[in-house]
Amino acid sequence: MNIRKITILSVLLVITVVSAFSQNKEMNEMWGDTKVSVDALKAGRGKLFDEGNFGMFIHWGLFSNLGGKWNGKTYYGIGEWIMNSNMAGIPVAEYKETAKTFNPVKFDAKAIAQLAKDAGMKYIIITSKHHEGFAMFDSKADSFNIVDATPFARDPMKELSAACRELGLGFGFYYSHNQDWTAPGGSGGPKDNANGTPASFDDYFYRKCLPQVKEICSNYGPIDFVWFDTPGNMKKELVVELVKVVRELQPNAMLCSRVGHGMGDYASKGDMEVPPTNIPGLWETCDTNNDSWSYAWYDNNFKSPKEILNRLVSTVARGGTYLFNVGPNGQGQIPGIGAQFLRDAGKWIQKYPQVVYAAGASPWGHAMPWGDITTKDKSMFLSVFEWPQDGKLYLPGLKKEILSARLLKGGKAEKISFEQEQGWTILRVPYQPGDTPASVIELTFKSAPSPEDVDPIHGLSPNTKTRLLTVFAEVKGAETKSVSWMEKFGEWKHVTQISKWTEGSSARWTLDVLIPGYYYLDLCYKGKGKLVWNISTDEGIVVQNQQAATEKYRDYPMGILEFKKAGKHILKVSLVEGDPETSSLESVHIYPIN
Repeated sequence: MNIRKITILSVLLVITVVSAFSQNKEMNEMWGDTKVSVDALKAGRGKLFDEGNFGMFIHWGLFSNLGGKWNGKTYYGIGEWIMNSNMAGIPVAEYKETAKTFNPVKFDAKAIAQLAKDAGMKYIIITSKHHEGFAMFDSKADSFNIVDATPFARDPMKELSAACRELGLGFGFYYSHNQDWTAPGGSGGPKDNANGTPASFDDYFYRKCLPQVKEICSNYGPIDFVWFDTPGNMKKELVVELVKVVRELQPNAMLCSRVGHGMGDYASKGDMEVPPTNIPGLWETCDTNNDSWSYAWYDNNFKSPKEILNRLVSTVARGGTYLFNVGPNGQGQIPGIGAQFLRDAGKWIQKYPQVVYAAGASPWGHAMPWGDITTKDKSMFLSVFEWPQDGKLYLPGLKKEILSARLLKGGKAEKISFEQEQGWTILRVPYQPGDTPASVIELTFKSAPSPEDVDPIHGLSPNTKTRLLTVFAEVKGAETKSVSWMEKFGEWKHVTQISKWTEGSSARWTLDVLIPGYYYLDLCYKGKGKLVWNISTDEGIVVQNQQAATEKYRDYPMGILEFKKAGKHILKVSLVEGDPETSSLESVHIYPIN
């Protein structure tokens, strides 16, 4: 595999993701002369997106039939890119030939729609055409489609859109409008037409892209989403033309920001990224149930029900919507393990729908050591994924008077006592969790909770690990930067790091300590060679240690940190020895000594 090509592609993908995620203050729609406010969107076509908060993404195409393998060789990474030169580099003619063996006879639209409903999802968005250029619908604009080019000879999109309507689910299409690796003129596609004449992007756009977008917006009844992807350097006038077509044919469809040029109704975060801080406006993060988006025969790394729910609740708690992907195989079936884990997650959501649907963000703006918080009406819902073993759940910084506290158990509720001291709320909970994989505690108030009702400071949990991310640090003399990279091809990881240390530089956190005493201290970092870090507090406590670094982030034990008094403290981290350029700090972990 060509490493240089992978690096270039990685940069291009990062640029695409960054350009796609416009943090316009009001997240307005920006096409033509029309601007639609967030409030207007929430009351109109954005209601399903804003209140549903959980949707199913489906990556299914000709690549699913290959399953990550070509000519007997497995290509590890996202399966939908297997044709690309950075993976198998399959010639266009050979790739098109594989359509003759694509016959997903086990595809059951009603079963897939029912899975989405059982999982607690409110809509489905499916790939109508990915970068490979193969249409998963009956297209008159181009014969390279599932009806004309395969023995299946059916339009599964007709069946799935009908199944979604029957079950009361929303429905939408993904469409790769810029990249098309098999259409002459498409980005990444052949440079010449079949007759040998040069092909331009405009040729591709007007012969295939625009007509197919008209087809998906005309032939499947009302749709709720059109999810364009990787706009690259498309000309603005072409994007405007696409948006205009969608608005005319599907006025109630939501457009994600990846259409390009700052247009769209909502922002799409980077792939596989759950942000650590609250984000205003309408936005989503798209994630996948294992490592690849499309089916790959070897990819058995499915997210557990607990991880699915944790990432879902955290996304909603940050103010966003969670779009969770599955990849049907070449037979048209979603792998059983992933499907079962989704159903298990759905059973929990069915018991606690108020935690997810039409729920508001956490007033703290960040997660808690034990889980996360969403709000609705006059209540806060504490989703506790790490249940305390000593019967106490600690909540820092709540300034609002609590009327009641209840541990929810499906349709039942158990009143729990609490006390508030030194800016902390201490909930007296049973030693056994109320539910799995997460317990839910409801706090009720006289009025709806808001950010003004809390001190967003990070509290040092006395009975579980507290993780201080660098995004929350006050940094002096070093660089704070959000970075993304791929473990396997296309498997994105995201962190905010502190690097490029200089003499006297530091990262500082303000931390509220309820119970003073001794705590273990770890640092999560990467770098080269042996690094020496200095960690100190405003009480004069110093921990300094040397550990050998690696090229990947991992946790390193530093020693024992003491807090002498309760109250707010400053924790400072500095690099003492090591390469200041490559030494990158990701987080600080503090946890009790049991």
